[in-house]
Amino acid sequence: MTVSPPTVVLVSATLPGVLPAGAWPVLRTAESVFAAADLPESTRTELDAKPAPSPAELVGLPGVVLIAASVDEAGAAALIAAGAAVVAAPVPPIVRAVEVMDRLRSPGGCPWDAVQTHDSLRQYLVEETYELLDAIEEGDRPALREELGDVLLQVLFHARVAAEHEGDPFGIDDVADDLVAKLVGRHPHVFADGERVDTAEHQQVRWEELKQTEKRRESVVDGVALGQPAVALAGKLGHRTGRAGVPFDLMPAATDEATRIFRLAAAARRAGIDPEGGLRSVAKEFARRVRVAERAARADGVEPAALDADGWRRYWPT
Repeated sequence: MTVSPPTVVLVSATLPGVLPAGAWPVLRTAESVFAAADLPESTRTELDAKPAPSPAELVGLPGVVLIAASVDEAGAAALIAAGAAVVAAPVPPIVRAVEVMDRLRSPGGCPWDAVQTHDSLRQYLVEETYELLDAIEEGDRPALREELGDVLLQVLFHARVAAEHEGDPFGIDDVADDLVAKLVGRHPHVFADGERVDTAEHQQVRWEELKQTEKRRESVVDGVALGQPAVALAGKLGHRTGRAGVPFDLMPAATDEATRIFRLAAAARRAGIDPEGGLRSVAKEFARRVRVAERAARADGVEPAALDADGWRRYWPT
């Protein structure tokens, strides 16, 4: 009888219970199947694998298969050094991203990552979100791809921090499960025999109705993120209250500049215009014009810092 050569079956540390397809023929013909020390006990039990002996003993056994989560595990490394075959499934990039985040946050990882909290990470979430928004507005595809990754990093980071909470831990899988449940629950016309939805506008109305029921909100302004930029907040409040039938004449009516800005933003959102995006577009165009005027001044040998009002008008682009 031919004895199978020694084999190391590699599983993902994040998904240790999922074996690569190529492992099954090897397992069927193995003399002995062992679980490496880095394999979770629950996975070892489900596979009915024995705890691995010492690396020296493993190397001397015929037809042995070792299931491990890393080539760096002592037994796996010893077998591979002795010429064992390696069977591994390609790890999806999203799983690899979770594993990298775990490694950075764990002992022996990155000291900076290890001390971060939800609170300390807030500024980076805001910055990365705005960088993604800028890439979208500029139509920059390479930047869009990169910035989406940076926003994903923030999700992975916060989920990893949350997994360490002593009172109420949850991880990225819990976040994903909740998201799936929300998407399925709010699209009954797709995943169940819900009311037919034919337009994007109809779906938006149904989404808000289902959200209102699901979260048992007592107010039409419950759930509005009060920490968002002020113009966007004013627009969101205008939109929400408009759908609820709150008349526009009940909006703040003082004549100070802040109130006028609020009313303009609320009115714009009720008219279907994104006031935050529109204002940002105007601001970016203004900044572009400032740079054009500065370049024109320097081309004439004039430092922009020395320009007076007439000087700025002279170089201002038409």
